[in-house]
Amino acid sequence: MKIVGLTGGIGSGKTTVANMFNQLGVPIYIADVEAKQLMVTSKEIQEELIELFGSTVYLSNGDLNKKLIASVIFKDKIALNKMNHIVHPRVAQHFKLWLNEQKGHYVIKESAILFENGGYKNCDFVITVTAPKDKRLARVISRDNTTKEKVEAIINNQWLDAEKVKHANYVINNVDLHDTQKQVNTVNANILLKISKNL
Repeated sequence: MKIVGLTGGIGSGKTTVANMFNQLGVPIYIADVEAKQLMVTSKEIQEELIELFGSTVYLSNGDLNKKLIASVIFKDKIALNKMNHIVHPRVAQHFKLWLNEQKGHYVIKESAILFENGGYKNCDFVITVTAPKDKRLARVISRDNTTKEKVEAIINNQWLDAEKVKHANYVINNVDLHDTQKQVNTVNANILLKISKNL
């Protein structure tokens, strides 16, 4: 089964695009969601995160202290890299187990840092979702009830769209949802054609 990586900067609308593929019958693995789940269910990950961030990295109800993590990793790239080394190998293992249970011609693995963590090397095709920076900022500020400065700090930790586009097989520009759906339909048809021809 082919693996199609789906990525894009924060606020580009990766999950919206992933859901459109899902409606076409394509199984979707959202790495960010699975990573957060593993961070609260895996004893190994919990122990290593406590060692890295301290015991307050988990709240009294067992949930992640996301505010604490965000306040550390967006100022300290070493801490960000250490966290990624703790979490991402486990997500990769989890994805392999998930992949074995799927049916169809291809699956989509959605990951915000597909390029940054080298995950794109394990994909047969890569789709990059783009959107103008002002739209991305507005979406995230509204969605997460956050500030422009905090969103820009996240953007600055990710590859630029121009870099992502260079490494992608397909680019979906997500501005107007009707137009985005048409692009998704076209990309899906093209991937299925390539798979049928063993390209």
